[in-house]
Amino acid sequence: MKNWNSTAFVSALAGVVGGLGAAMLLGFSPDKGDGLTTVAPDGRLQYKWYAPQIPPQMSFAGEAVPLDRRDVREALDRELIANYYSHTGTLYALKLSSRWFPVIEPKLKAAGIPDDFKYLCIAESHLQNQTSKAGAVGFWQFMPGTAPQYGLEVSNDVDERYDVAKSTDAACQYFRQAYQKFGNWTAAAASYNCGMGGYNGFATSQQQSSFYNILFLDETNRYIFRILALKHLIGNARGMGFIVEDKDAYKPVPVRKVPVSSSIANLSDWSLANGTTYKALKQQNPWLRSKSLSGRPGKVYEIEIPTDL
Repeated sequence: MKNWNSTAFVSALAGVVGGLGAAMLLGFSPDKGDGLTTVAPDGRLQYKWYAPQIPPQMSFAGEAVPLDRRDVREALDRELIANYYSHTGTLYALKLSSRWFPVIEPKLKAAGIPDDFKYLCIAESHLQNQTSKAGAVGFWQFMPGTAPQYGLEVSNDVDERYDVAKSTDAACQYFRQAYQKFGNWTAAAASYNCGMGGYNGFATSQQQSSFYNILFLDETNRYIFRILALKHLIGNARGMGFIVEDKDAYKPVPVRKVPVSSSIANLSDWSLANGTTYKALKQQNPWLRSKSLSGRPGKVYEIEIPTDL
């Protein structure tokens, strides 16, 4: 009886599976043309890829994007496709935005910079402390020679380009200067990619002032449209199919701040004395670039220690 029941069960199960397989073939028939996949006669899945729809209208920092122009629509379309199908990068940036937008947004607002510039930060670094081939560093990708002009310390021990709060303040200084020079936020944002001098050179030689009427090098040509695409995808994430539930988003790290005005000979020892680890210290304070900290007269550093570990 035991052997017979096992055999019958296996036969019944095979019938169910076979029936489900036939139903799937019928349900996802290539002839129907619906759904996200079809099943070929040999059983292979054929995926379907749809281009995301271009929104009927868009703006950047309150300035209208001329989507009635073919070249503008196609440039935006390219960046929408590229970022829409970069699922891992877009989803990861969405998760990180819950941690870092609460740092970036208030600083933009306090400096009088439009909120849309937070998407420029995603275009620059995807909200990560990255280093470019040219040596640009941090969320806002400051070059080592440019950073000190905006109040950021760059030394062997300290590189404040890795400090999100301080580098956001520095970026805001740049945006204000660029806006004063060019008179609109779209140009200010584009110049962040090619420099104020670079933007002015292209604009002057072509006798144009609007970003949308100027031919730049390819990276700058695409830059504003990449920002716009990220604004559309991240700003309308759920509607665009990027789902990150609140419980899965990365929250701001709870910390206690320790002011330091003198040198620290050994950061590992200092970490242990302050109730944390060298790893946690470095992860939370990536602007600390060596194993020690050399104090500077009149300079007070604020070291953050995570309290959730």
